[in-house]
Order: sequence, then structure tokens, then C-alpha cells
Amino acid sequence: MTVDTDKTTGPGATPPGGPEAIKAIPVRHYGRYVSAVIAIAILISIIYAFGQGKINWHAVPDYFFDDRILTGVGKTLLLTVLSMLIGIVGGILLAVMRLSKNPVTSSIAWFYIWFFRGTPVLVQLIIWFNLGLVFEYINLGPIYKDYWSSFMTPLLTALLGLGLNEAAYMAEICRAGLLSVDEGQTEASHALGMSHNKTLRRIVIPQAMRVIVPPTGNEVINMLKTTSLVSVVQYPELFRYAQDIGQTSGAPVEMLFLAAAWYLIMTSVLSIGQYYVERYYARGSSRSLPATPWQKIRANVLSLSTRKGAKA
Repeated sequence: MTVDTDKTTGPGATPPGGPEAIKAIPVRHYGRYVSAVIAIAILISIIYAFGQGKINWHAVPDYFFDDRILTGVGKTLLLTVLSMLIGIVGGILLAVMRLSKNPVTSSIAWFYIWFFRGTPVLVQLIIWFNLGLVFEYINLGPIYKDYWSSFMTPLLTALLGLGLNEAAYMAEICRAGLLSVDEGQTEASHALGMSHNKTLRRIVIPQAMRVIVPPTGNEVINMLKTTSLVSVVQYPELFRYAQDIGQTSGAPVEMLFLAAAWYLIMTSVLSIGQYYVERYYARGSSRSLPATPWQKIRANVLSLSTRKGAKA
């Protein structure tokens, strides 16, 4: 009995010229095309509607670099930085208190977080601003004594309202970051003879920062936008100056668009900074870091130039 090893004939035979190339036909997603057309149509309709509105667009570039607007931008950034410093320092302190085994300090931290996260920041600002109706003086004994109206300036009101509220959110962010580090690493560090402070500085905090940095960046951006609320306590920042210019120039809506444009610029810059800070603390979590936008652009430009050179 012989076995035919010739595979050039019969079922399953291989053609003399080798196997035929598989022709892959991509699946067509008609829903994507329809949704893209609808989205473009809606965008064009919105642009057309604003183009037909009675809006003096020339007023926006005329006042874009006005001294009052630039002053408001500077005060907005200053208020954001100072409020976040208060929030971060207070959040770290509250996170440590929450994680403490002392039931008194843990309960105090829990109550603080519960209260400040449970009430709107606008309400807190107005309460701080109107405490002069309740307390005529602020009396700290031999350290300081003055009328409450003189002590509680608009800037201090804004810092207390924004900073103390932010501390409640930062406390939960810091607590989540510290708890994300496995306890076994702390035990191993102690077994190697590292002190508690050194373990926190070298082992726990660098790993916790991977969890802490992204939401903290979001909080900074959110704080920048939340500063617009302090106009109710008479603190002049970007939104307040834009409103004042709008009332005097007769272009109130245009000045609101101007303020929105400045907020977009500042939040975009902060978003870029957040990206690189997250990238810095992501070292060691993966074998290779993802390419930055600039690296991607440079790689695409080089690939295009290489292709042109090869064709030539």
C-alpha cells in the first residue's frame, strides 16, 4: 500500500505557485460615518448661530490684553496657588489624622471632611464674608485684636473659603494614595533597618504620588475655575474685572467670552504641566514611558523626511 505524497492535486492541494494571498476586506462601520456627519452638522449650526447673533467680536481682541484683564489674570493665578497650598498642607494633615489610630484625631478629621465636602463652596465663602454680623471683634488675646470687618478682608475670605474647602478633598486624595502602597513594602523596609520617616520618604510617598498626582492636577485646574466665585465677596479677579469692563464698555457678553478664553488658556497650560508631572512620577511603573506629544510630532516629521529621501 502506497501513500500519495503529491499535494498538487486532489482536495486541499497546494497550487503550484504557492498559497494564494488572503484578501482582507475591512468591515465598514456605517454608524461612524453617520455620527460624524451629524456631529459636524451640529458644530456648523452652532457656529452659524453665533455668527448671526448680535455679538461685537471686535471687542474681544480690543480688551484681551487690557491692563485690568491682565491684573485679573495675575490675581486669579495667585489665588489659585495660595488656595492650593492651603488645601495641600491641610489635606496632608487631615489624611494623617484620618489614618491615625487615635480615635479622637481620626474623628475630628472625619467630621471636618464630612462638613466641608457636604456644603457648597459658595455658601462657605458667603458665611466667612458675613461672620462680621456675628462677631464684632476678633480677639486672639495678646497676639491680635481688631474689628472683624478689618480683619476679614476679601483676599482672606477667598483664601479661607477656597483653601479650607480644598483641604477636605485633598485629604481623601492623599489618604487614597498612601493606602495604595502595599503594607508589605513598609514591613520590608523596617526589616532592612529603615526608620519610619525614611520609609515614608523613600518607599511610600514616591509610589503614592502616582495615585495622588493625577487627581491633584484635576483639583488645581478646578480651583482655577472656582476662583470665579470669589467675586461675590468683592475680591477683584479675572471674572470680576471682565464684568466691570462689560458694564462700562457696553459689551457684557463679549467680555464673558474674553474671560472664558483666558480661562481656557490657563487651564491648557496647567494641563500640559500636569501631563509632564504625571510622566515624571510614572517612572518605574512601566518598562518604557509613552512618547510625549513633541516626540510624536518629531518622529512623524522624521519619518516623512525619510520617505521623501527614499523616493528620491
